[in-house]
Amino acid sequence: MLQQFTDKLTAVADFLCGYPLFVVLIVGGLYLFARSGMVSLRRLPAAVAELRRKSDGKNGQISSLQALLSVVAATVGLGNIAGVAIALVLGGPGAIFWMWVSACVGMSTKFHEGVLAVMYRHRSPDGSTRGGPMYIIEHGLGPRWRPLAVTFAVAGMFGTLCIMNANQLAEGTVTLFSSPEWVESNSFLHWISSWTSLDHYSALRLLAGITIALIVALVVLGGIRRIARVATVLVPFMVGIYMIMVFYIILTHLPQIPGVIASIFREAFNFRAGLGALAGIAIIGARRAALVNDAGVGTASIMHGESKNDEPVREGLVAMLGPSIDSGLVCTLTAIAILLCGDIHPEGDVQGLSVAMGAFGTAIPGGEYLLMLVVICFGLSSMFSYSFYGNRCATYLFGERRARFYTYLFILSLIFFAVVPLKAAVGLCDLFYALMAFPTMLTILLLSGKVREATRAYFSKPKNNSTAQ
Repeated sequence: MLQQFTDKLTAVADFLCGYPLFVVLIVGGLYLFARSGMVSLRRLPAAVAELRRKSDGKNGQISSLQALLSVVAATVGLGNIAGVAIALVLGGPGAIFWMWVSACVGMSTKFHEGVLAVMYRHRSPDGSTRGGPMYIIEHGLGPRWRPLAVTFAVAGMFGTLCIMNANQLAEGTVTLFSSPEWVESNSFLHWISSWTSLDHYSALRLLAGITIALIVALVVLGGIRRIARVATVLVPFMVGIYMIMVFYIILTHLPQIPGVIASIFREAFNFRAGLGALAGIAIIGARRAALVNDAGVGTASIMHGESKNDEPVREGLVAMLGPSIDSGLVCTLTAIAILLCGDIHPEGDVQGLSVAMGAFGTAIPGGEYLLMLVVICFGLSSMFSYSFYGNRCATYLFGERRARFYTYLFILSLIFFAVVPLKAAVGLCDLFYALMAFPTMLTILLLSGKVREATRAYFSKPKNNSTAQ
């Protein structure tokens, strides 16, 4: 009975998170890109300039830059490494070009999310602000749309649980940093195994889960300000370390660089393989990027709604830089490293992280260990931000005081998901992830006219228009 439920749940989740989600995010994003006048291309200089401007609004708790880095902390994760490797294995080098296209589309969607997050954020009697699709729906579309807002909030509480991150982090650290001989001879693990009735490897995963939960608790229990402070330090550090590793690979393989770059563009438009193959490559790359940067899912607007910025368009400009960092910069670094040193034609099942670790291990002495440390940082940073997203959804449904119990549940779930089999849990999480995206994109599309009006008004001011140039 349980197995039948798991299979049905997984089938529904796989269907919704397949082409329906792809169509909603990519086709909807293309519409927003066109209607906004290609904002992600035309207004990119203005977006970069906003990073130098101080957030001096009267509302909010964090700066626009802290909001951006907190969003990036959530989106830069296992998908930027394992997901890119999977895209290369399934779609070849050409998939990367379509990841870039999808990133550009995602930037336009994130721009709309950032604008609406500030335009329709909720202001409490005590002066604090809250943002997110649930408030955009209720204040932007009206009270009669509240059932849609509740749908997003319920889905958000479950969709933001870091099921895969907790499980894969525990699995990766146990596999990489322990040997079978050490596991079998460790007396402490023997004691944990006898006390919990788990085998030795599961006991080690339990310890890894407890360690992860403690680290996450130290950050998330400090609230949004501590999450933002940690993200401000951790994101530049982990991306910087990753860039150094990739630049080392590039410098030691300079003669192959022109061929790698050429293969990305050549295979992106490989008409010789037929239009069906071309469409397949484009869909693989675009879908992978859409799942990496979370554009259109609604989580970014939760964080940007906490910004001290009172000008919606300015916040939108900052918000749209997110996909350029995660789907653009980090995914490109991963792709170059794998194409230079990895094997994108592995035998057996596709294991994205194994392909990436093989490439880095081949190119750098101990590279697989360095990459695993980066993956750990990526995974933890995602947990910090996602815990806040889930908390804000719980706050909308149950109030501030009761929402803290969600945070405790989130921390405990990291231990649970580090140990248990994941098929049903992942299916449930994916299902709620899709249920976050559908109401978010519907709301953005319905309110895109408001964003267009605000953008025109903002850039019609001589000072703002000159800054954009």
